[in-house]
Amino acid sequence: MEEKIIIRNEKKEDREIVEKITRQAFYNLYVPGCVEHYLVHIMREHEDFIPELDFVLERNGDVIGNIMYTKATLTDENGNEKDILTFGPVSILPAYQRMGYGKMLIEHSFQAAMQSGYDTIVIFGSPANYVSRGFKSCKKYNVCIENGKYPAAMMVKELVPHVLDGHKWIYQDSPVMAISEEEAKRYDDTLEPMEKKYLPGQEEFYILSQAFVEE
Repeated sequence: MEEKIIIRNEKKEDREIVEKITRQAFYNLYVPGCVEHYLVHIMREHEDFIPELDFVLERNGDVIGNIMYTKATLTDENGNEKDILTFGPVSILPAYQRMGYGKMLIEHSFQAAMQSGYDTIVIFGSPANYVSRGFKSCKKYNVCIENGKYPAAMMVKELVPHVLDGHKWIYQDSPVMAISEEEAKRYDDTLEPMEKKYLPGQEEFYILSQAFVEE
């Protein structure tokens, strides 16, 4: 059977399956359990959420992946603020991971973001997953966090080349990203039980998430 792929905006009736996909994709990946499905659950109601950049990927009629964006800001050395994007979570059902579907979703969303007038995306994640999509260390673009540090897991992609040149930038993401772990756990407890496990990859993520690029 020939594979039929459709990427389209998420509809209200997709929400439950998108949360399930996110939960299955992230459970035990970075920590025992996960909070990403709770983020998806609350993100859509937040003012920084961007509905037109909320996409699902259908394979033969079934939704198997999703990507969501929120607004973020960069502030330069003169105090000028620039509206930019961050995405996440980006989720593919585990059975379909490492097959290129995430790449399709990400590339599709880049085109839509540019058409919406955005020129920069900043994300936190594993560089191994994103450097092939054109992301580079935040240090290379002079983008730091409020304490002046450059997190190893923070990456930047210019949708418009050289748009960040000549400035030092401080990144600030949306308040919706500051998830309450207690509230996330309470929400997770209402769902079908999944086993929380300690896995070696979680330690790798911990090391990366605590690391900084030297100034």
